[in-house]
Amino acid sequence: MEYTTLGSTGMEVSKVCLGCMSFGSGDDWMLDEEAGRELVERALELGINFFDTANTYSSGESEEILGGVLAEYDRDQQVVATKVRFSGAKEHRNAVGLSRKTIEQELAHSLDRLGMDIVDLYQIHRWDYDTPIETTLRALDDAVRRGDVRHIGASSMYTHQFQRALDVADREGLARFETMQDLYHLTYREEEREMYPVCDREDIGVIPWSPLAAGYLTRPHEEFTATARGEHELDYGTPYHEGPGSEEVNNRVEELAADKGVSMAQVALAWHFRNDNVDAPIVGTSSIEHLEEAVEALEVSLSTSDVEYLEEPYHPVPVFGFD
Repeated sequence: MEYTTLGSTGMEVSKVCLGCMSFGSGDDWMLDEEAGRELVERALELGINFFDTANTYSSGESEEILGGVLAEYDRDQQVVATKVRFSGAKEHRNAVGLSRKTIEQELAHSLDRLGMDIVDLYQIHRWDYDTPIETTLRALDDAVRRGDVRHIGASSMYTHQFQRALDVADREGLARFETMQDLYHLTYREEEREMYPVCDREDIGVIPWSPLAAGYLTRPHEEFTATARGEHELDYGTPYHEGPGSEEVNNRVEELAADKGVSMAQVALAWHFRNDNVDAPIVGTSSIEHLEEAVEALEVSLSTSDVEYLEEPYHPVPVFGFD
């Protein structure tokens, strides 16, 4: 395993973050408690110390499964991230959003499900258009000062929103966002235009979600919907395979993988590991084999010409994932 410093937090995290959205009972492809335990334990064996979940993943089941496993290990060695914005175990008018009430009650529920007194990274799970960012930041700052949260982060949003949040935090002397969890992979690179220059300037840690484009970069283009997850993404409307250069990027990932004797997923992840914009991609998987493959991708070498070859077919696409 390789490790890196996560933005301005000073925390040392594994360069593979295990995403836990697959834990629970929301869909057929998800992992129950026993299978989730096996995956987390294997991740720990592989040196992964960074785990990402959310209150809304399987209505809180993901947090319960993750917390149940990690409770049996040294908590000091783990970096745990969760999120707030959408409803958790309960659905009601104030279970959604980023008001002080929602943040405080959902944080309490998350800590209870995780079995933890403090969460290392608490992230807003998208922008809330109905709550002033000042209100949200004051509630998050109070959580940091109470010792319920160590650091705060944000996720997919427009760059002008993120910059406004940073400016408000600086003006008011509040805890500021130190990480950005956004959509970024070989067939969606719009974050390079504005978001990543801001993250670089402000020392923001970048932890992309869906680094394999929900599986699109793990198999040939024509096989994208061959799995239950692929069908789910198609139904959800994810445009990973629809960009004007996406099929050619996919073909080149397949070609390079064959040349190097590795999987397509490993080439796509190696691109992230070599990318100066990225601290640690969030790898969500329901397979121990795929997890091991992701860690092995740290050893896949991509030359400058390889990276240029993979990136060359990309064309701009409409922004996605902000809502």
